[in-house]
Amino acid sequence: MDEIGLFPLDEVLLPGERVPLHIFEERYKDLIGACIENASEFGFLLAEQTELRTIGTSASVVDVLNRYDDGRMDIVVEGRDRFRVTRVTETQSYLTAEVQPFGDAGAGADPELVAECLGALERVAEVTGADASAIELGGADVAWRIAAQVDFGTEFKQELLEMQTENERLEQLAEALDKAATAITRGKEIRQRAAGNGKVDHL
Repeated sequence: MDEIGLFPLDEVLLPGERVPLHIFEERYKDLIGACIENASEFGFLLAEQTELRTIGTSASVVDVLNRYDDGRMDIVVEGRDRFRVTRVTETQSYLTAEVQPFGDAGAGADPELVAECLGALERVAEVTGADASAIELGGADVAWRIAAQVDFGTEFKQELLEMQTENERLEQLAEALDKAATAITRGKEIRQRAAGNGKVDHL
């Protein structure tokens, strides 16, 4: 069983997703400094008030954007593999934990679900004017790549992180994307009607 340093945040990092971080607390300067020096990973874990979730993502520092004289850093991290916390420890200046791998228990992705999910993403992209062409069809991690393209909120991302089949993630994503596309389209229609005659139909 491995022990890793934890970085608790009110944020969820998905496997393959990249996010920028500003490191300013002394304990996290220690953690990130050690990870950079040793080319090691740390645990990115959702923290809500005093509660720590038990399923998180290991993360690597892939870029150091800025280093400040007082030790602060601007970095970019990338999500790697999921883990489950089995015991929180305090062996360093920062929070640590014993963890074990947390992977999928089911078969790979159903091609029809992949196509459905990508179609839903394209509908969202169409109504928002975004570009969904960067998402490639297929692959074992297509759900993670799709989920990283749209801001679904922290709780939804954590739910995806805790799912142990690709098909379950794809089903949830397709449903969420369809709802988003419908809501955005409806919002545009309401604004257009309001601009045209000052009246809006009841929802």
